[in-house]
Amino acid sequence: MVSLVLIMTLSVHKTIAQTTSFEFYEGAFNFIEDPSINIAFDDSLSSSSILEFYDIIDKSNYQPLIDSLLDYKEKYELNDWLYYQLIRKTAQQLSAKSDNYARYTLYKWFLMVKSGYDARLATGDNQIIFYIRNEEDISDIPFFNLKEHKYMCLNYHDYGKLFNGNGAYKPVDINVPNAHKAFSYKVTRIPDFKPDRYVERQLKFKYKSKAYHFKIKLNNDISDIFANYPGVDFESYFNIPLSKATYQSLIPVLKENVKKMAQKNGVDYLMRFTRYAFLYENDEDNFGKEKRLSPEQTLLNQYSDCDDRAALFFYLVKEIYNLPMITLLYPTHITMAVQFEKPIGDAILFNGKYYSICEPTPQQQNLRIGELSNNLKDQQFEIVYHYEPK
Repeated sequence: MVSLVLIMTLSVHKTIAQTTSFEFYEGAFNFIEDPSINIAFDDSLSSSSILEFYDIIDKSNYQPLIDSLLDYKEKYELNDWLYYQLIRKTAQQLSAKSDNYARYTLYKWFLMVKSGYDARLATGDNQIIFYIRNEEDISDIPFFNLKEHKYMCLNYHDYGKLFNGNGAYKPVDINVPNAHKAFSYKVTRIPDFKPDRYVERQLKFKYKSKAYHFKIKLNNDISDIFANYPGVDFESYFNIPLSKATYQSLIPVLKENVKKMAQKNGVDYLMRFTRYAFLYENDEDNFGKEKRLSPEQTLLNQYSDCDDRAALFFYLVKEIYNLPMITLLYPTHITMAVQFEKPIGDAILFNGKYYSICEPTPQQQNLRIGELSNNLKDQQFEIVYHYEPK
């Protein structure tokens, strides 16, 4: 007796292969959509219905699409997080998210596992949950442990408050050959967006009574890239780079402005640029939740908080002076300290070397290098990142 409410068949609407193309940041992704991969799914969620979907699509002519995805990944040097954005957009072409969320998620999962990633599915409360193996220190999103591995939820943001973390989801047991690769959230390269996608933002601040003006090229696509990016470890977070056009519109100008300054004064200039060129607002007021901005997002957004400025200040000092630095995390604040040839002010001793406080966030006091805000002097801190130039 057949009790399944799911009926999966090859679609009769697409009988011949067709070429699909869409823009993806710096290029255009083209792929052949074979009709055999067009699998119907009636949104009825169970382990058996998902297994049946997999059995059918696994026999389809999916390999040309996987090859196209992996070739694009290699050509444009996409990190895993950017590759996942490509997967999401491809799945949207195959099955629109708004039409059938479960089917859309199944395509995302299938394309990831066939790309070699260890991704898993679970169901419960009429929801489909998509996990992927990740060995990094990630916060803000649910995960589960299986044997010695950790699996992070990739679609948690789609459910938000409806997500049930109290054992409501039952894993779907599917063995996909060669799907063993761990996923990384590290972003070490930003795409070279097309020139017409950039807009110009003017920034200004004063340093020693002189006004400095900047015209920085920025791209709103950067916000889309990091829309659902989780809280990664500080090393990964601080080392997210700028896109090429944004970099070229800012870093050479800063280098020119500080080239005649002593190193200490140059770092002070960068500290005050980061402190005063942007308006301050905490994340709860700005976004309604805690959200770390990458350096390029901080340049793009009107408001930013201490996390964002610490990351931007780190990036600027690293690019222009490449000095050793430590990151100091207080209960309600984060700040930076830089190692100079001679320590300045009340320096922090770490691993036998002294680091001078450089506060990149506006405070009630006009802090100089080596000075810490009065409200932090009696608070305990943790050094959460140490950068040593190679």
